[in-house]
Amino acid sequence: MSTHRYDPSGSAGRPDEASGWRGYGVPEQRGAELYGTDPYGSDPYGNDPYGTEPYAADARAAGTHGTDVYGTQPAWTQDPQPAWAAQEPQHTATLPAQPQEPGPTDPPKAAHKPGRDRYLDLLRTLALVRVVVYHIFGWAWLTVVFPSMGVMFALAGSLMARSLKRPALGVIRGRIRRLLPPVWLFGAAVVPLMFLQGWNPAKDLGGTWFLQVLNYLFPVGAPPYPWHNGSPSGLLEDTWAVQAAGPLWYIRAYLWFVIASPLLLWAFRRLPWVTLLAPLALTAVVGTGIVKIPGETGNAVTDFAVYGSCWVLGFAHQEGTLKRFPRYVTVSLASLLMAFGLWWASNHLGPDGWDLNDIPLAQATWSFGCVVILLQYAPSWQELPGRLKSFDKLITLSNNRAVTIYLWHNALIMATIPILDLAWDIPGFWENFGPAFETTYTIWMFVLVWPLIGLMILAVGWVEDIAAQRKPRLWPDGSRKKTGSHSR
Repeated sequence: MSTHRYDPSGSAGRPDEASGWRGYGVPEQRGAELYGTDPYGSDPYGNDPYGTEPYAADARAAGTHGTDVYGTQPAWTQDPQPAWAAQEPQHTATLPAQPQEPGPTDPPKAAHKPGRDRYLDLLRTLALVRVVVYHIFGWAWLTVVFPSMGVMFALAGSLMARSLKRPALGVIRGRIRRLLPPVWLFGAAVVPLMFLQGWNPAKDLGGTWFLQVLNYLFPVGAPPYPWHNGSPSGLLEDTWAVQAAGPLWYIRAYLWFVIASPLLLWAFRRLPWVTLLAPLALTAVVGTGIVKIPGETGNAVTDFAVYGSCWVLGFAHQEGTLKRFPRYVTVSLASLLMAFGLWWASNHLGPDGWDLNDIPLAQATWSFGCVVILLQYAPSWQELPGRLKSFDKLITLSNNRAVTIYLWHNALIMATIPILDLAWDIPGFWENFGPAFETTYTIWMFVLVWPLIGLMILAVGWVEDIAAQRKPRLWPDGSRKKTGSHSR
């Protein structure tokens, strides 16, 4: 029986191997534990999911050899004097040089400034939206249509490779500095609530409970949480902690990749194919049960293996390696790998069918192939083209607040339930709208969660700016305040 008057899953949050509870707001996770929330990473999540450094779009400076600084034709491009004119002496008074007025038809061209690659920003926004949709509706086929986590790790890897043109230690320190304050704020809100709801980590986690809880401060491991917290008849489901804290596995994986990136990039530049494909080979070993690593260590190694090749693909994109090969070659090979992933998945379906989060090797190969194609055909957009321009502000906002969106979206999905349940207290609501409301309950959750995400961005999103050592902004959608006097 549902713990709320309406249970979208129809089974009060049915437990399964993937997360313990598969219904609305279920973290996209692996088999034994919450496996792959599809920084969702945000990255966190360049804002890779965890950083706001803009992408390097190749800036092409406007040509200055066609005009001088005043917009007129320089001497070397003018027609030379005829010989007879040079031989004849000139008797003219010498006048001081006067500055020339800018040519009305040949103004100086402004150089393009380096900026964000809006195509990559678009991919990150799509990945975040897909994560939210998956966690509300739980549609397994979404993991096939768009592998969000593979995309987000690849984008974060590309940005990391660009940043590593600077000293590695400073880059790692900067990435960690940007990541931790939003995580601390999330932990400061969630962990005390777990304790208030009766969580006893000493009983649940054993003698090392204190060290495990410290993962909320520095997530080298996935932060712990109780599987059941509070009362089933309470304001929230007693699985709210699983829903809220489960996606934090991504924070751990991102941190591992950041720390390992200097070594990975060094290896990629010397043995690119080995470095690129080694994580897939590791997934074939640890993600199929050939070698089993127990506990949180096994989960961390599996996540690192599944998405490691996508992270290194970000290196290949940043270094221009993919562009050195004909598209038909890379796309053909990627398609073959994706076909293998689907074949493997068809023979190893998990409790939720075609949910690739339950099938590590299929997730790794399918995500890798999709990311290869997305990056191979990547345009370089400094501005969104055509109709996409109407989404420019939303895309900018989601990239500037990717960490906030990823950290809080599942908790906010859970928060939609008690809000929507208030409708049952409206006189006559059940008689007139009850059946239709029950049928469309998850749709209303989807509609309501976005205003809640917007409120959370206003409430805590500015912490991302503090972490990046920028001036705090409430709503960083790229809009700029108009300045200057009003024209008459």
